[in-house]
Formats: sequence, C-alpha cells, structure tokens
Amino acid sequence: MRSLVYLLIGIFFGIILFKSEAASWFRIYEMFRFDAFHMYGIIGSTVVLGILGIHLIKRFNIRSFYGDQIVFRPKEKKVKRYIFGGILFGLGWALAGACPGPIFTLLGAGFLPMIVVLASAVLGTYVYGLLKDRLPH
Repeated sequence: MRSLVYLLIGIFFGIILFKSEAASWFRIYEMFRFDAFHMYGIIGSTVVLGILGIHLIKRFNIRSFYGDQIVFRPKEKKVKRYIFGGILFGLGWALAGACPGPIFTLLGAGFLPMIVVLASAVLGTYVYGLLKDRLPH
C-alpha cells in the first residue's frame, strides 16, 4: 500500500515539474545563461521550503513514516568537495538538460532520448560506488 502512495506522490511531483516547466530543457538553458529568473525562483522556493521543513522536523521531533526518529548528522565542511561536486553536477545537468528528478518526468512525457541520460546517470552512480573509497571526500 505504501508503494502505491509513493508512486502517486511521484506522479504528482512529475506533473508539477512538467507543468511548471522545471523539466524544460529551454528553461534550464535560460538558467545557465542567466537569461531568466524562472528556474532560480523554483529552486529558491524549494530551498526555503526545505529549510522550513527541517526546522519543523527538529522543533517538533517529527518521526518518519515508519516511526523512526529523523536524525540530521553534521557534514564535514570541506570546501573542495562542494566545489568539485557542484561543478560535476552542474556540468552533467547542463549537458543532459535535466537533473535527476526531471529525467523520469521527461521519460514519462515521452521524450525517449532521456533513456540515454538515465542510463548514463545510473552508470555514473555505479562508477562512483566503485571509486568512492579512493576519492578525496
């Protein structure tokens, strides 16, 4: 039953991404050229909602759907990891025209070339898993 709820939430999220044009290659292209505020507005509002959500989880000790306590562990503040990770993520996003969420949205909308993007993302994740112990985190 939970899987059905998660599937419906994912479908709803995909519809919102598609209708708001957050999955549009043209909108992503505009963002990387600093031509329009559209994507920055979407990303900024999600950052604000995420901060608010984390604050509420911490303040009211909200538990997960499974009843487990949600724990936030501080991460190491190494600037190098964020710069290199951000550059790689941004390059992949700019080249593919989609970050991970919209890949599935665009596939669902019938853009079949996104199969190559999805396969590349899965392959990149697999390669990272193989190399993560040798990388400087």
